[in-house]
Amino acid sequence: MKAIGFIEFGGPEVLGVHDLPDPHPGPGEVRVRVRAAAVNPTDISRRTGLLGVGDGPPPHIPGAEAAGVIDELGEGSTWQLGDEVMALAIPMSEHGGAYAEYLIAPDDSIARIPAGTSFEQACTLPMNGLTATQILELAALKPGQSIAVTGAAGMVGTYLVQLAKMRGLIVIADAAPEDMVLRPDHLIERGDNAAARIRAVFPDGVDALADTALLHETVLPAVRDGGVFVSLRRWKGEPTRGIRYEAAWVYDDYHSQEKLDALRQAVEAGALTPRVAGVLPAEEAAEAHRRVEAGGFRGRLVLTF
Repeated sequence: MKAIGFIEFGGPEVLGVHDLPDPHPGPGEVRVRVRAAAVNPTDISRRTGLLGVGDGPPPHIPGAEAAGVIDELGEGSTWQLGDEVMALAIPMSEHGGAYAEYLIAPDDSIARIPAGTSFEQACTLPMNGLTATQILELAALKPGQSIAVTGAAGMVGTYLVQLAKMRGLIVIADAAPEDMVLRPDHLIERGDNAAARIRAVFPDGVDALADTALLHETVLPAVRDGGVFVSLRRWKGEPTRGIRYEAAWVYDDYHSQEKLDALRQAVEAGALTPRVAGVLPAEEAAEAHRRVEAGGFRGRLVLTF
């Protein structure tokens, strides 16, 4: 199979096309013929060495989310050949990442793609959507409570705003005016002093803050006494004002088919909108990484196989 990976850490140029043996599913697994794989900032971190690559030999295959067609079944699998699915992948696992023609996935790590969506759209849902879902679970808010989302224009932030609205939460989004399409209750424009601008809307502070922009201690003052701060990179501040610190780690939900299928249902209900910024052939993965590092766009870049 064709796979996109790297032998050594470095810039986008270390990504190359590799010819690897075709994988085959074991019991309770399927093989997905990948049609599209999303390019995430975590892929950049893995390529540059900021995240681990596991114990397997190179080439190391990035990519945490894919969509495609089941073309081979392992013994006992409950899926059918030809099913169109989306999958969460763990690059440092034995099955490798999603930048490959074939991905082996346990039965409970995949769900059907939403009706009416393309493979390119569907592949943006597993990692980013499950992360947003996990953030809301960790925050454990009730309808009518408030949550602030930093980096709301990013993919995790985009899904988080929409899913929070589905749960009846009051949402304040740190984003640009054009992101009002996400329909937060309040929008504060990006820039310095986000905490002060959030406090201007909620003088006592918000019940929870999801820090998808990795602002860390600079935005902590926006949280009310006894509130919740949820980070994406396991950051925790000093104990203060009774604030509870939580950290989202999407791979904890690798075997969470019900949650992944709930994302499918949210898209089909029109409450969740996938955002694709551009599509490139897999061979141009290095260019996709360069564009992600440069930033300045909405949604995810997608590689096609």
